[in-house]
Amino acid sequence: MNQSLQFRDFRYYLGSRFLALASHQVLVVALSQKVYEITRSPIHLGYIGLTLFLPKFVFALLAGHAADRFDRRRLILFCRVIQISAIMGIVLFAHSGFQPISVLYIFLFLLGMANAFDGPASQAIVTNIVPEEHFTHGVTWHSSVTQASFIIGPALGGWLYSIFGKAEFVLWVVIAMRGSSALLLALVKARKQTTETPGAISWDNLFAGIRYVFQKRIILASISLDLFAVLFGGAVALMPIFANDILKVGPEGLGLLRAAPSIGAVLIAFYIARRPKIERSGVVLLWAVVVFGLATILFGLSKNFYLSLAILMVLGGADMISVIIRSVLVQMETPQEMRGRVSAVNFVFIGASNELGEFESGLTAQWFGVVPAVVLGGLGTLAVATLWTKKFPELRDYVSKQ
Repeated sequence: MNQSLQFRDFRYYLGSRFLALASHQVLVVALSQKVYEITRSPIHLGYIGLTLFLPKFVFALLAGHAADRFDRRRLILFCRVIQISAIMGIVLFAHSGFQPISVLYIFLFLLGMANAFDGPASQAIVTNIVPEEHFTHGVTWHSSVTQASFIIGPALGGWLYSIFGKAEFVLWVVIAMRGSSALLLALVKARKQTTETPGAISWDNLFAGIRYVFQKRIILASISLDLFAVLFGGAVALMPIFANDILKVGPEGLGLLRAAPSIGAVLIAFYIARRPKIERSGVVLLWAVVVFGLATILFGLSKNFYLSLAILMVLGGADMISVIIRSVLVQMETPQEMRGRVSAVNFVFIGASNELGEFESGLTAQWFGVVPAVVLGGLGTLAVATLWTKKFPELRDYVSKQ
């Protein structure tokens, strides 16, 4: 498990990645709590996810092209500067009492634009830091650090909000964390990547990632499975309602609820990292989605805070299995010179499943109620796993190359 950690630059990169992702979780927890306090509306919680997703969708092709064409480290650093600027704008806007609330979504859209270019470059740069023979361990550590940020970030966000009671104070912590992330990344020395011959951006280059994904059915199957499973099963946007109105645990409880899936995910990641190989990884991936759907249904029905935390840990563990298998599959089945653009397509699918899924959850909760929306989403996830098992036999039969 420590094979990839012997590389100094990879350790610096992991530290930078952790601070960036954890600070984003702190921000989302603080803003979702504040927005719910102001609006008491599930649809406005959904708008947060929608606003962060739209830039990923709009700029995905250009972001993937940029990750393959330009120095990935410098591109990520530039994105961090834009992210800090957008968060500074939110801090200044907070002094108006977040009124009108629509202005907040403008700053979140700007933040989403920077995230859209940051994501593909951050995924693809791992191959420039870790040698290919250690790549699976590198992906596992990358996923573990990601999930660790999803544990510490939400818990920290809920704790800070409960202490200060004002989102703008929490956001100053976010700015400090994001700035530290940029400093660590500046110390990283990544290997020079394979890039295309300089020239004008063409539609052919921009759409190359999409074409490759649709030609490689195994890649299409894995990332589309995640898209639809989490799109239907995601209840993250509704956590403020569960924390405040159903489980009665407030901002601190909200932070713990959002952290719980990642606790389960990290435990699973460390277990997988100690195994030489996941046997019959395609079958394992499909079963992980089934467990994710069942856990979503149980969470929607639970009225006990501690039971809900346990269910969310199981949900996060199942999702982590899916993340690791899919990440290795996509990178190993994609040539180096295409990884930025394919990562961009993957980034859109992940963003759609997470952030567009938050909007879907907010919308269905507005229509049907919070608990029915979550239960129906879990049932939708189970239906997706069943359909993909029949539609993509190559995914069911897939065995990892590492």
